[in-house]
Amino acid sequence: MAPLNYDSPQSIRAFLDSRGLGMRKKLGQNFLIHRNARMKLVDALGITQGSVVWEVGPGLGAMTSLLLERGAIVKAFEIDAGFIAALKEFFGDNPHFHLIEGDALKTWRLQQEPPPMAPPAAADFFLGNLPYTIASVILADFIERNRFFKRLVVTVQKEVAERITAQPKSKNYSSFSVLCASAYTVTPLMTLKGASFYPAPHVDSQGVRFDIRTDIDPASAYPPLFRPLVRRLFASRRKTVKNNLTAFAATRFSDRRADGAAALAVETLRQCGVPENERAERLEIQDFVAIAETLERLGSLTERGHSV
Repeated sequence: MAPLNYDSPQSIRAFLDSRGLGMRKKLGQNFLIHRNARMKLVDALGITQGSVVWEVGPGLGAMTSLLLERGAIVKAFEIDAGFIAALKEFFGDNPHFHLIEGDALKTWRLQQEPPPMAPPAAADFFLGNLPYTIASVILADFIERNRFFKRLVVTVQKEVAERITAQPKSKNYSSFSVLCASAYTVTPLMTLKGASFYPAPHVDSQGVRFDIRTDIDPASAYPPLFRPLVRRLFASRRKTVKNNLTAFAATRFSDRRADGAAALAVETLRQCGVPENERAERLEIQDFVAIAETLERLGSLTERGHSV
């Protein structure tokens, strides 16, 4: 057990000072000092004895200690050298604790590239207090590279949480919203005020739970064009679906003439029953899937010399 009180800013500050450690703002380092919130987040993860959990940004181990108390096998990703030393001191003798040193996103991406590095053990669960600069990037990267978890529980800035959980026709609905919903059922958890953290940030945070969808296989349920198409249709929010789809089609198929791409976009939307003047933020996931499937089919015909 770590020799400090995770609920006390004074205890944390004294420990940091004793080791000559500081807080690095660019890494979004804020300790969650609200014990009930920590307990609720771990409860939401729903782990049992022997569950394997990836934890990103363990800091000094406030959440790590709770995971280990519940019998989890923890693969913790930490980038800060001072925190790495502390984590080794606190939990290094625990056989269920495994520390992966370095940037979590770079470590994750490196194991996808040849020559392969030894990857962290597979896990069904993911827990992280994710800073603003990495939250959407790492979550999107997992989904786009087909690295799925049974459940994720993250704390992110409230602005990011609103994008994750946004529904069609709302102002926060984005390509990121569609991407998350394509693989997970997302549920907002508690809102965390700045006073729940040390140092206290100037913005609110929120917990979000991701449960893998069981009605589909997210790794194989979508056509290859689905994810890049969703990104492109949201890229210029003021433009209509027709205009964004025309630009997308022009970059994807051999007939790059403006009139050919426009005709392909118009026919795709007609067959999908989507109005040409519609905008991406009003479309449901099934609309994006239909557009991607139809565009792939019609686009392959045009490449073989057939007209749409």
